[in-house]
Amino acid sequence: MARLDTRRSRDREASPFTEKVIRISRVATVVKGGRRFSFNALVVVGDHQGKVAYGFGKAKEVPLAVEKAVKNAHKNLIQVPIVDHTIPHQYLGRYGASKVLLLPARPGTGIIAGPALHALLSVSGIHNILTKSFGSNNPINLVKAALEGLKAMRTKEQVEKLRGVSLDVDVFQ
Repeated sequence: MARLDTRRSRDREASPFTEKVIRISRVATVVKGGRRFSFNALVVVGDHQGKVAYGFGKAKEVPLAVEKAVKNAHKNLIQVPIVDHTIPHQYLGRYGASKVLLLPARPGTGIIAGPALHALLSVSGIHNILTKSFGSNNPINLVKAALEGLKAMRTKEQVEKLRGVSLDVDVFQ
């Protein structure tokens, strides 16, 4: 049961981050007297400027699970390199049984991705990207695989600085 929901923080001026609920799951544990239900929430948070993270929260009520997930996401923010509203190069992110191929795209392409990845990429500030998922289609693992790929991205300038050389060949375009 995938559900997308856009939420802004209580104070719009206080936080520039956008929150999107990707998935809410109801889970049950069987006890002597019957079943006890609780909820899991998967949320992505981003500032549309390259900072993005995901959070996972569990609670007895849905709003509490979402709140916990948002707090968890704010603790794990990463900076994604964005070049001309797309990613600098292609990368295959892996997590568990999920693989996500991230490909840079020309202006006007948009975000070509499934619902979970679309939410993640839109809050990160990437406007043009192509994605293809392989293996498991579990939204949690897909988001983790995509973030693994985004974390590994490097711009041309970052590579030049790391290597201490000038890259004349334009392999990143």
